[in-house]
Amino acid sequence: MASHGFWFLGAENATGNGSQSPNTPLLNVGEAEKTAQAQVKAEDGSTVESCGCNKPCNCPKATVCFSDLYSTDLLPALDGDAKTMNFLQEVVDILLAYIVESFDRSTKVIDFHYPNELLQRNNWELSDEPETLDDILISCRATLKYAIKTAHPRYFNQLSTGLDMVGLAADWLTSTANTNMFTYEVAPVFVLLEYVTLKKMREIIGWQDGRGDGIFSPGGAISNMYAMLLARYKMFPEVKEKGMSSVPRLVAFTSEHSHFSIKKGAAALGIGTESVICIKADERGKMIPSDLERRIIEAKQKGYVPFFVSATAGTTVYGAFDPLMAIADICKKHDVWMHVDGAWGGSLLMSRKHRWKLNGVERANSMTWNPHKMMAVPLQCSALLVREEGLMQSCNQMQACYLFQQDKHYDLSYDTGDKALQCGRHVDIFKLWLMWRAKGTIGFEAQIDKCLELSEYLYNKIKDREGYEMVFDGKPQHTNVCFWYLPPGVRYLEDKVEKMKRLHKVAPVIKARMMEYGTTMVSYQPQGDKVNFFRMVISNPAATFEDIDFLIEEIERLGQDL
Repeated sequence: MASHGFWFLGAENATGNGSQSPNTPLLNVGEAEKTAQAQVKAEDGSTVESCGCNKPCNCPKATVCFSDLYSTDLLPALDGDAKTMNFLQEVVDILLAYIVESFDRSTKVIDFHYPNELLQRNNWELSDEPETLDDILISCRATLKYAIKTAHPRYFNQLSTGLDMVGLAADWLTSTANTNMFTYEVAPVFVLLEYVTLKKMREIIGWQDGRGDGIFSPGGAISNMYAMLLARYKMFPEVKEKGMSSVPRLVAFTSEHSHFSIKKGAAALGIGTESVICIKADERGKMIPSDLERRIIEAKQKGYVPFFVSATAGTTVYGAFDPLMAIADICKKHDVWMHVDGAWGGSLLMSRKHRWKLNGVERANSMTWNPHKMMAVPLQCSALLVREEGLMQSCNQMQACYLFQQDKHYDLSYDTGDKALQCGRHVDIFKLWLMWRAKGTIGFEAQIDKCLELSEYLYNKIKDREGYEMVFDGKPQHTNVCFWYLPPGVRYLEDKVEKMKRLHKVAPVIKARMMEYGTTMVSYQPQGDKVNFFRMVISNPAATFEDIDFLIEEIERLGQDL
């Protein structure tokens, strides 16, 4: 039996009725050149259908009935290699069809159903008995049918970073390798790629010769918590063994517009949310340095110990960049750790046109940078960069002898797992590294510049357009464009209280209608005393000027009767 010679197309299984999907010609290379019912000899001498796949494999087409197969028939089962290849090829066909469909603007962004309805439509309960591989493939199709197409050019909701093909390929490879990022001996290539990439990112920040440290973590919230953990250890190393009872009352400072993860990190570390002091922001959402210094002085007068300041490079709602240089001066004056939460805006360092917005970041002690946002690396990919080398190791290491033996035959500095809070750590580096190789720094720069150009285009289109009001004056610093749409029924109301009451309901209704029709998605929220407004964030490289025009027209179409 030929064990590696099958190329299973599975058109009949893919559609359930033998009909071809409209996307099939895009997926099957050389489809037009296939010969109808071509015959070849199998190894046992019997005649079977040729796959006709236009590949130099000369392989027979396998006829596989997945309804008779189970996971136990796949590798590592004896003679499971051909069945495994056919099963995985079928899965790949499903994925490829979904990918192509996701970029088709005529398709829905989402096939929306309410939770109870979706639960009733699908039997997702777990059973004691195994299901057939045919059932498994059905589950794969159903999952994608109801999933949001985040690669869709008109998906503008949170983390609308599209789908990068090289990044996707890297993710497939990473899952296939299925290794752990704790020692060089189990992940030699990935450990070295992390070392090379983190050094490059530190160079871009501006730290001399890229010196320092860093690690990839499960998201910006964890990266921010790492920074707070390091700041506390740097000031009071005894806390590692003796706990919070051994140190005075610590206080941290962050903008009132900062990400909620700063308070969440303080809660997780036992510092407490009441020990996070929120600093006033100006009308554009930037931290006010004078208020920061005033609150630091007040804390000292109360006997508290300021230990951590988190400045934000790209706030979640307004996309504001805190004045890092002025904040760095204050942190230096009061000997406080300066962290920059650049989860959202840190990637602007890749752009020569926009990196000035992070001037002063090179003076920070640490920085969070999420390539899975503006760099469009598939989730998840977040890095914490630290200026002081060795601090992460001394802060977090536990020296488990069954993992980190000291008499190994290679340089132990490449056993990076002990400086992480996790033991099992997912390989997040390969997709970033491979995309960087594919695009180059200039490719990422062009991608980021394009998103900012699109946001400026939207701003210019609506700032003076009837029925629109901007949440704040002036061109946005990032891709966040915050605005109200006032339908005709609200636009001319003279009673301001009634007008705001009705305007508060507009964005949620339009968003719900967007999801019902499946045409597009955009986020909304209130902020302080401001009623609900749209927060349009552009980070999907597939988006175009025409997609921005469509969004404006769709908002007006769906909201005209409100």
